[in-house]
Amino acid sequence: MLDSGHSVLPPAPGVGYKPQHFAAIMAEAGPVGWLEIHAENYMGAGGRPLAQLRALAERFALSVHGVGLSIGGEGPLDAEHLARLKALCGWLNPASFSEHLAWSTHDGVFLNDLLPLPYTTATIRRVCDHIDRVQDVLGRRMLLENPSTYLAFAETEMDEVAFLTEIAKRTGCGLLLDVNNVFVSGVNQSFDPADYIRRFPHDLVGEIHLGGHAEDEADHGMPLLIDAHGSEVADPVWALYAACMSQSGPKPTLIEWDNDVPDWPVLREQAVRAASVLQVAK
Repeated sequence: MLDSGHSVLPPAPGVGYKPQHFAAIMAEAGPVGWLEIHAENYMGAGGRPLAQLRALAERFALSVHGVGLSIGGEGPLDAEHLARLKALCGWLNPASFSEHLAWSTHDGVFLNDLLPLPYTTATIRRVCDHIDRVQDVLGRRMLLENPSTYLAFAETEMDEVAFLTEIAKRTGCGLLLDVNNVFVSGVNQSFDPADYIRRFPHDLVGEIHLGGHAEDEADHGMPLLIDAHGSEVADPVWALYAACMSQSGPKPTLIEWDNDVPDWPVLREQAVRAASVLQVAK
């Protein structure tokens, strides 16, 4: 049986950990019950970052979020990258590990983007093979995150909810539901985010993400949203999240803020707002 970690994430707000917040978090975490790190920031040896991480692990449940495995790539997974990830999860023993439904490598070149995939049976087979490999190497269940998308492929054979559900069914992985990504994709591709949330397999969700997005305009004058993680969660996303929690019940909920990172009180206030939604959903 795959191990999901030494503990489970509490159904409480979490935040993406940033080193500049270390002292404030240790002094006054507020409603924050867990923290998430990006795996690739902690694959080195020693130093202050790992010392801080060890201190945080004594007080908080931790989630490791990968951004570099290229789960959807056509080539095999990078064995060296996977080995470093295994080493990190081995000593940290996080409560959760997750990755994106995306690809970011090609012919040995790493691309600084999380790129979309066509939703086809062939893609399902490739993604499932990669997830099976990750779960086998790590010895733990992983969560797969729904992407933010800006276009659709002509060869797509099914919608995203059906695609993710089938992958989880075949591999036994869980799902990470990024509510902001649902809203961004819905606006960009003209589908109803609320309907997406209603049809999502909430029993497979191990973690929720909330983040800010930027507003732009496409060439044809239609609105274009960018999953920027550089601002507060927008009101329509909060409303979608509240609907999600009323359907599924409380879930571990992460506030993502990776760019233009604010001072700790601003980020903590976002966690307070998430806590109020979770309280109503109990």
